[in-house]
Amino acid sequence: MQLTGAQIIWESLLREGVTTVFGYPGGAILPAYDALLDYPVHHVLVRHEQGAAHMADGYARASGKVGVAVATSGPGATNLTTGIATAMLDSIPTVFITGQVPSKVLGTDAFQETDVTGITLPITKHNYLVTDANELAHVMREAFLIARSGRPGPVLVDICKDAQQQKVEFVWPEKVDLPGLRAVAAPRAAELQRRRAEWRPPRPRYTSGVLAKYARLVSTSSLGAVTDLPA
Repeated sequence: MQLTGAQIIWESLLREGVTTVFGYPGGAILPAYDALLDYPVHHVLVRHEQGAAHMADGYARASGKVGVAVATSGPGATNLTTGIATAMLDSIPTVFITGQVPSKVLGTDAFQETDVTGITLPITKHNYLVTDANELAHVMREAFLIARSGRPGPVLVDICKDAQQQKVEFVWPEKVDLPGLRAVAAPRAAELQRRRAEWRPPRPRYTSGVLAKYARLVSTSSLGAVTDLPA
């Protein structure tokens, strides 16, 4: 079926099981917000994009699902960075969708143009710059796979405004093959039971002899306490 890039965003989110997103609209992401009216996705309107990033992070922690935040280009996207870094450091599966200036003016210092993929490169598992709507469904599928797999973490998808307005044939990739990505199977119940049976509590850091030594020091100290303990 023929869909615009903006419609593909929401169609992809539905297929990934997303029911709630957090965001703040702006010029470069408005085509996506216009398309949202036709999709059963609950949008939580925030007062600042940083709040959307932290909400997506918290939602993922509480629900076990991938958290999703949406923002516009330039300052809207850069306001997400603290939340993105938090998700990266704490291994939280999140996908951040940002609008970007039209592809024809990339690199010209257009209004609210920022190199968001460059800025977020050190604080994401992976990020994308989408300039063609034909790539969008595949990119969204990969983004969620990367966010969930291995050590979870944030993935950013930066989408040019003209790619959101472009109408293309929508084809959802049921299977994605990413070189180097290895799915780790969850341990079976028998394996978990064996691990529990083999678990032993860790040994104490200090032996009874060491503790007795410091007890004697406490008793002989003029202050009645030892303040110089080993690290």
